[in-house]
Amino acid sequence: MRYLSKNTRANAIPIIPLGNNALRSWVKRQSKPLGNWIRRTRFKADPGAISLVAGSDGELARVLFGTGPSGAPAGEDIWEWASLAARLPEGLYRVEGSLDPAIAGRVALGWALGTYAFSRYRDDATPFARLVWPANVDRAHVERTARAIFLARDLINTPASDMGPRELAQAARSLARKSGARCRVIKGEELIRENYPAIHAVGRASAQAPRLIDIRWGGRRGRPKLALVGKGVCFDSGGLDLKPAAGMALMKKDMSGAAHALALAGMVMEAKLPVSLRVLVPAVENSLSGNAFRPGDVVATRKGTTVEIGNTDAEGRVILADALCEAASERPDLIIEFATLTGSARVALGTELPALFCNDDATAEAFLAHAAAEGDPLWRMPLWDPYRDKVKGKVADLTNAPEGGYGGAITAALFLREFVDPRIPWAHIDFMAWNLTSKPGRPEGAEAMGLRAAYALIRDRFGK
Repeated sequence: MRYLSKNTRANAIPIIPLGNNALRSWVKRQSKPLGNWIRRTRFKADPGAISLVAGSDGELARVLFGTGPSGAPAGEDIWEWASLAARLPEGLYRVEGSLDPAIAGRVALGWALGTYAFSRYRDDATPFARLVWPANVDRAHVERTARAIFLARDLINTPASDMGPRELAQAARSLARKSGARCRVIKGEELIRENYPAIHAVGRASAQAPRLIDIRWGGRRGRPKLALVGKGVCFDSGGLDLKPAAGMALMKKDMSGAAHALALAGMVMEAKLPVSLRVLVPAVENSLSGNAFRPGDVVATRKGTTVEIGNTDAEGRVILADALCEAASERPDLIIEFATLTGSARVALGTELPALFCNDDATAEAFLAHAAAEGDPLWRMPLWDPYRDKVKGKVADLTNAPEGGYGGAITAALFLREFVDPRIPWAHIDFMAWNLTSKPGRPEGAEAMGLRAAYALIRDRFGK
C-alpha cells in the first residue's frame, strides 16, 4: 500500500482521535495556549472534524480528529478515516494510542481507500498524506481487501472499448495465474456445443464473441465448496429493445457483478481459505445486428428450461441462468451471485444500498450481520412466492420480462431461483456498483458493494 508506511519514525505527526465528551477532559490536561486554541477555533470533535495544531516552531505538531459521541470507538466508520489521506498536509502520520485490532484494520483500510484514483487514461498527481501502519493491525487482510476493492473499481471504471468480453477474460486469467488457479474460457460456438445456449443467444450479435469464464481453485477432497457467479455484460445497449442515450451512459458498468466475483475470488485465494472455489462469469455484450436475439424469441437454457424473451434489455438474468445452473450442478455449500440486475431495486432502496435476496434464512441473517459489522450495508428483500406466476411464460416455461414491471427486483430474483437447487444456500445481490457523487474514500464512479460483507461471511463460515 503506497500511502501506508512501515516507517515508525518518532517524528511522525500524531493523530489523536477524540469523541465529543472526551475532548473536554483532554483539553484540561493540555497547556493553556493549546486549550485557548481549541476553544477559539470551536473544535467540537464531531465525526470527521479535524484541528491542525502547530508546535512552538510553527510546524504541524499534531492533529485532533473527531470521532463523534462519547463511547463511539475510534475508527468505527472507515469513511471518516478515508477523508484524512486527502485532507491532511503531505507528510507522515501515526494514530496515537492503542487501538483494538478490528478498529486498527478499519483505520488502515479507510486510509488506503481514501487514496484510490482511476488513472488508466490520465496521470493523477493528487498528493496524499501517509500513515504509519497502526499497531495490532491485520496488515495482510487490509492489503488484500484494498487490492480487491481497487481491482473491482478499476474493472468497472474501464470503458467497454477496453473491457469487452475478451479483456474481461484476460483479467480473469491474470487473477487465476497469480494464485495458481485454473481458468478455462468457453467462447463463441463452443458455448452451443457445451450446452450454454442462453449465454450464446444474448452475446452472439456482438463483434466480440460471448464467453463463459470458469475458474477453479483449491479443489481438495473434503473441503466445502464455494461458487461465485457474476453478471458480465460488458456493455448493454438494451439490444433490439434499445435503451435511450441516457440509459446507455453508464452501461460499461453492467459487468460489475463479474468484477465483484473476481475481486472476491482474489481475496479468498490470497487468504488461502480452506475451500474448493469455483467462479463462473458469463461475459457478453448486448448488441444489435442481424442475428441479435429478438423480443418474442424463445431461448433454451442449460437446465432445459425455455425462456420467452419479453424484453431484450432484461438480458442479465438470461445469461445468469446458464451460469447458475452450472454452479448448482456440483452441489456447492454456498453460491454467492452478484449482478447489476434491475432498476427496480434502485427505486426501492436507492443507489447506495444493495438488495440481498436469499433462499436460506440462516445464510441471510449471517450475511446481514457481517454487513452491519463491516459497515458494508445490505438490505434483505423477499423471494415472494405469490409472484412466481408472474415469471411464467405464455409460450415457454418462463419469461425474462413479466408484464407490468411491478416488483421487478423480486420477479428477477424469482427467475434466477429457478436455476438453483433449493437445497443449496444461494445469495443474490442486486446492486448499483457506482457512486453518483464523490465522498471520502468513495470517488464518483465504480464502487465495490457487499464485497467486504461477502468475504466476512465466507471466512466465518468456511475459514475455520
